[in-house]
Amino acid sequence: MTVSRNFLLIGSLYLLVGLGFGMYMGATGKHTFIPVHAHINLLGFTLMSIFGLAYRLMPELAGSALATAHFWLHQIGALVLLVALFLMFSGQVPEAKLTLVLPLAQIAIVLGIATFAWNLFRNAK
Repeated sequence: MTVSRNFLLIGSLYLLVGLGFGMYMGATGKHTFIPVHAHINLLGFTLMSIFGLAYRLMPELAGSALATAHFWLHQIGALVLLVALFLMFSGQVPEAKLTLVLPLAQIAIVLGIATFAWNLFRNAK
């Protein structure tokens, strides 16, 4: 499977999860998870779709080790961040216990995006 396809497939799964959160909040009137919902849709669906389309439009980017590093940094960072946010906003884990996890997940996401940018500068034609 290509990096483009992987980003698009996983992004569509995040969209389904984000829609589920939105439907739950709308049906129950409980809007506790608005930040989680927003992060799922932005980090999960929107960014992954943009990355997937970028790699599809510029295949010279997709074959590099930078693309693979970008993919895994974003996947790990986004998943850990989203699970941590869910646990925090659901009250299952206090924010104080996530003081190491949240920044590490955010750093992984930022490093992934920086890797994507570096890949663009080096390989985009």
